[in-house]
Amino acid sequence: MTENTPGGAPKSPTSPEPSGVDLARVALRAAKDAARARGNAAQQKKQARRGGGLRSGARADGRDPMALGSAINRLITERGWEAPAAVGGVMGRWPQIVGEDVAKHCEPERYDEDERVLTVRCDSTAWATNLRLLAPTLVARLNEDLGHGRVKLIKVQGPGGPARRYGPLRAPGSTGPGDTYG
Repeated sequence: MTENTPGGAPKSPTSPEPSGVDLARVALRAAKDAARARGNAAQQKKQARRGGGLRSGARADGRDPMALGSAINRLITERGWEAPAAVGGVMGRWPQIVGEDVAKHCEPERYDEDERVLTVRCDSTAWATNLRLLAPTLVARLNEDLGHGRVKLIKVQGPGGPARRYGPLRAPGSTGPGDTYG
């Protein structure tokens, strides 16, 4: 026959009833938890009376203000933006990397991080051809600056023509003058 507990549930014959030492441990743990809760509540009341929440002490800790540069570097590292930030720095230093003469006629437009392709727009077809010839050298120079393999290819685009307008002298679907401007 199985005995029932005061709540009506049958007692299992395998689980022993807690002895005196086990009951004392359970009671001690409950008393420590209650004391910790009372202490935390008292500390919060005391801080509220002094005029606010947590305060920074004499030594540096995680609550201290951080310099803007350090905060930005931490954000870049946490989000994994190192490569785009480095390429953005290259775009800012473009004249120093390629030289003043080339920088006057060619400027970087965008960087595709997935394909590792840097797109550069030139102001004339002659400069686009010149940059296509210089592309392997520039890729090597950029990878030296950014780290190996950051840029695999430089995609060179020529100048954009004027806006394609529709009008009485334009054939539907025509591409217009194309890349002859510049």
